[in-house]
Amino acid sequence: MKLYSYIVAHDGGFAPNPFWGYCTLANCKPQIRRTAEVGNWIVGLSSKTKGNRVIYAMQVEEILTYRQYYHDKRFAEKIPDYSKRKVIYKRGDNIYEPLPNGAFRQLRSAHSRKCQENPKAKAVDLSGVNILIARAFRYFGGCGPELPEHFNTLKAGRGHRCRFQPETIAGFLEFIEEYPLGLNARPSDWPSDDDSWREGKG
Repeated sequence: MKLYSYIVAHDGGFAPNPFWGYCTLANCKPQIRRTAEVGNWIVGLSSKTKGNRVIYAMQVEEILTYRQYYHDKRFAEKIPDYSKRKVIYKRGDNIYEPLPNGAFRQLRSAHSRKCQENPKAKAVDLSGVNILIARAFRYFGGCGPELPEHFNTLKAGRGHRCRFQPETIAGFLEFIEEYPLGLNARPSDWPSDDDSWREGKG
């Protein structure tokens, strides 16, 4: 079993997207998405200035391509819908519509420039190739637990870390499994006057 840890630079409910019963990592972190396998764990931490708290932890249950993800009815609610006012409908991560020529159209989303595609973000996202999907996850947003000192090796810099001793992985899993599964709190960067995140508990 492998564990990946990294710093979540922007925790707005987009990457990861913890709504509608699934925690999905469909954008950003392309190296993790290219190499992670079913059964691996992904752990996202807040920055050092925010205490390196656990934002989320997910065990990869399924891996899909962008084409599969877009057409899978289970994830239709993760396609952004800007015709709705509530924030949750605008934070969907299912943002790449497959085209007949094999390319993808980037939908209006957290990674676009309003209604215009963002070529730089698109290139980074699609280079990850895979969508990581989990039903066994714990998402805390800005209310996550602090890492005990003996797990300091999980704290990453700009990239990610994944070379951990088996006892470190086992210890972290024992630690995180004390917390309830699912969506436990709003994302750190979520508007305080919007409670629509609760609708995505699934």
